[in-house]
Amino acid sequence: MKCIICHSTDISLCRVNEQLSRGKDMILVPVEVLVCNNCGERYYDRRTMQKLEKIEDAVNAGRLSLERVGEVLRVRQGLVPA
Repeated sequence: MKCIICHSTDISLCRVNEQLSRGKDMILVPVEVLVCNNCGERYYDRRTMQKLEKIEDAVNAGRLSLERVGEVLRVRQGLVPA
């Protein structure tokens, strides 16, 4: 297999955290996908995409238990020193 972005053949199966959004929250879903080790492009098979869709549906319906793992903070606009 050759990467469609950088044309590298250095592609391997890796465990990554796919990000789903719910309002202002980000939900991390661990999945195994092919990843180009040169540029980072990810390749999702049909089974993985279906899994992600089912998880997203379950999250939106409130049927999935989520674990809080951290917090994202942002500097307020206009408060950054020059």
